[in-house]
Amino acid sequence: MYLAMLFILIGFGLYLGNAFNTIIAALFVYYMNEYQIKPEEKVLTALFGKDYTLYCKAVRRWF
Repeated sequence: MYLAMLFILIGFGLYLGNAFNTIIAALFVYYMNEYQIKPEEKVLTALFGKDYTLYCKAVRRWF
C-alpha cells in the first residue's frame, strides 16, 4: 500500500514535470518509515512475537 502511494507521488511528479515532487517523495518515505511502519512493527512484534520476527526476515519492508 505504501509502495503504491509512493509510485503515485512519483508518477504525478513525472506527469507535472516538477522536480520538487522528488523531494516530496523522499519526505514521504522518511515519514512513513519513522512514524507509521516502525510503530506498526513494534505493535505486531508484541502481538505475534517470534512468528512476526521470522516473517520480517523473509519479507522486505517496502518491496
